[in-house]
Amino acid sequence: MVNTRPAKTNSGRFFEDYSVGDVIAHAVPRTVSGGERALYHALYPARHALYSSDEFARRSGLPKSPLDDLAAFHVVFGKTVPDVSLNAVANLGYAEGRWLKPVYEGDTLRSESEVIGVKQNSNGKSGVVYVRTRGLNQRDETVMEYVRWVMVRKGNLDAPVPETVIPELQKVIPADQLVIPEGLDFSSYDFAASGESHRWGDYEIGETIDHVDGVTVEEAEHMMATRLWQNTAKVHFDTTARPDGTRLIYGGHVISMARALSFNGLANAQIIVGLNGGAHANPCLAGTTIRAWSEVLDKAETTAPGVGAIRLRLVATSGGAPFELKGEDGKYRPEVLLDLDYWALMPL
Repeated sequence: MVNTRPAKTNSGRFFEDYSVGDVIAHAVPRTVSGGERALYHALYPARHALYSSDEFARRSGLPKSPLDDLAAFHVVFGKTVPDVSLNAVANLGYAEGRWLKPVYEGDTLRSESEVIGVKQNSNGKSGVVYVRTRGLNQRDETVMEYVRWVMVRKGNLDAPVPETVIPELQKVIPADQLVIPEGLDFSSYDFAASGESHRWGDYEIGETIDHVDGVTVEEAEHMMATRLWQNTAKVHFDTTARPDGTRLIYGGHVISMARALSFNGLANAQIIVGLNGGAHANPCLAGTTIRAWSEVLDKAETTAPGVGAIRLRLVATSGGAPFELKGEDGKYRPEVLLDLDYWALMPL
């Protein structure tokens, strides 16, 4: 007997399924707990004091220690995957990311995205989709927002070519558009508890910092991370989804690992408040040892007591000499995994 009932399963969206102006409400809302923090700190050598200690957070003017900024990002990001990047070839970049409110234990997060651009690739087999995503809490407050663009396969190669729309995006979020968490006060900052004495005034624009340490990425922890963040992208789970039979390490896993490694030299860059841009320059596979270095790109004062903003380039590599980013051809060197441009808050 032929089954004529409509399919109940979902193979995900393909490039031809996106139109500029579409708004996608993503399933499934998630209430975060102390478990997310514990697992985040188990997956990465994360030890920034503000996210480790309620007492340190209270001394800094917050009611208690919030969820790590990148953990909140992963929760919001993971919800978008079934609708945006389930059939992705690669996640290409980020822009205009802002953390607008701290996320605390007990908050329920959900995500929604608007399609703001599409461009079919010349091969006719895939295209790039631009989305602006917002993460909202149970009070419908936007806790964070960002733009990302993803290369997505076409399901029907004969589908019409859409009109190309490439959004104009800020290359850098102006410092006066950064949102400082309400009540944040670093005027009584505890440098002994934070782990380093370096403050905002000790860093100079153009300075580079080798974070020294390295961590080898294992399959088990990557699989745990993608499940924790409910990231269902096939290239992270299914060895048949890539021609070489490997599972691609989730780009957010590389971001969090590099951020954690940056503690050695930037322990007082406590809070991420802006994501100016980012590129996953080369794929990362299990067995890769990730190292990191940073460059100070800019500095700005804020209106919060004792708080300065510092703009940093964070680069994750699989080896090679630090501070080498691109070759003579202008392309990323093969060992560069991540190039991330972000704003963080630091005691003056």
